[in-house]
This record gives sequence, C-alpha cells and structure tokens, in this order.
Amino acid sequence: MQDDTKTILKTGSTIFLTGVASAALMYTVFGGVTKQGPHTNGGWLALMVAMGCLPTGALTLVLGLAKLFGDLHRD
Repeated sequence: MQDDTKTILKTGSTIFLTGVASAALMYTVFGGVTKQGPHTNGGWLALMVAMGCLPTGALTLVLGLAKLFGDLHRD
C-alpha cells in the first residue's frame, strides 16, 4: 500500500468515525431527537457535525478504497 493511500484511508476513517460519534452523542448525551430536531443546543451542534462528517468521511473512504484496489491491480 502506498503512503498516500494510507493517508486517505486514515483521514476518511477519522472523519467518518467523528460523524458516528457525534450522531451517537446527539441521541444519548444531548437529550435525543424528535420530529422537530434535537432538544438542546449541544444536540444541534452534534447534528451539524454529523451532517458534515458522515457524507464527507464516507466519500473519502470510498476514494481510499478505490485507490487501494487500483494499487493492488497495478502491482
């Protein structure tokens, strides 16, 4: 595995896991979510972090996995 592939996978997984942790905290620590949204200001902040990190992290992970498979087929 090339160094840049490791960096992309590491960055993508870190961003994605940050989003997962933020979503979990929003549901547990920050009071939960109803149809109208989170109950607290911290819940809204966690929602914004999750909405930013989950798609970005998922796309970065897909990019890293595609690069990994490309590197394996090239060698």
